[in-house]
Amino acid sequence: MHAALMRMVPFRKAERRKQRTLDQGQVVRAALVLLDEIGLDELTMRRLADRLGVKAASLYRHIRNKEELLALLGDEITSEIPLPRGSGTWQLQLSEAAWNVRRGLLAHRDAARVLASTPPAGPRRLRHIEAVLRILRLTGLSDRDAARAAYHLNNFVTEFAADEARFATFAAQPGMTRRKVLAEVRRQFKSLGDEYPTLVALADALTEDAQDALFQFGVDLHLRGIEALAKR
Repeated sequence: MHAALMRMVPFRKAERRKQRTLDQGQVVRAALVLLDEIGLDELTMRRLADRLGVKAASLYRHIRNKEELLALLGDEITSEIPLPRGSGTWQLQLSEAAWNVRRGLLAHRDAARVLASTPPAGPRRLRHIEAVLRILRLTGLSDRDAARAAYHLNNFVTEFAADEARFATFAAQPGMTRRKVLAEVRRQFKSLGDEYPTLVALADALTEDAQDALFQFGVDLHLRGIEALAKR
């Protein structure tokens, strides 16, 4: 009986499944896709491993921990941001750098938060820092003031993009739109009464829907401050 069954169902050796090979670049690119889908708060090594179809332990062969993953993500995000062209006045170059970074941070979900929460490490990211510092030295600022100006300009651009992303997430909730949110904030400001007369008077200006103009105003403030400091 057993011999007959063996002839009917011949024995076959189990085929060994090929183990998927990963490298650090693949892991980081997959993490960036996952970041866009679920956001920074939900991004974990386990969820990333599930996305790649491997065990979480396999990721630690390429990346030590989540902190290193976020630092690598910061460098990956920065790799998509064009460097300033290096021509024209220092004002034009610095303005171009700021606009490039803002667009790059808005291209990925929570990108500004990733850069704000990680050290300035990675070759692509360091090239951007090098470019901004080079431009600031063209202004005639001392090395100390150039470093300080770079710090504050970076914080302005990063936080501006982070604030835009937060507002966009809130306005994307069911039944909400950007126009509705701003209209409601405007209504609340105007209803504050005599105790807050300046808020009431500036309600329309405070809720203006002009993000590009607002960003350029901030860039111009920095440029004028740098110019005045350099002349002094």
